Amino acid sequence: MTDDAIHDRIDALIAEERSLRERLGAGEISESDEHARLRVLETQLDQAWDLLRQRRAKREFGENPDGAATRSASTVEDYRN
Repeated sequence: MTDDAIHDRIDALIAEERSLRERLGAGEISESDEHARLRVLETQLDQAWDLLRQRRAKREFGENPDGAATRSASTVEDYRN
């Protein structure tokens, strides 16, 4: 996946977050449905940002950025703890 493709993915996930909040405000979805989907989106965003950081680091140190890979949700989420 290219940097541009990762940025596009991030933009799409952010757009979905906004849409969820709008749908909740319009009464189209329940708060629990919104929260459940937001948790998934937040994890996917963390994974995308992590992948982008990996690619940049590889590039900075003269390595092939295509060697970067999406890390598991548990790995990415445990960074905060």
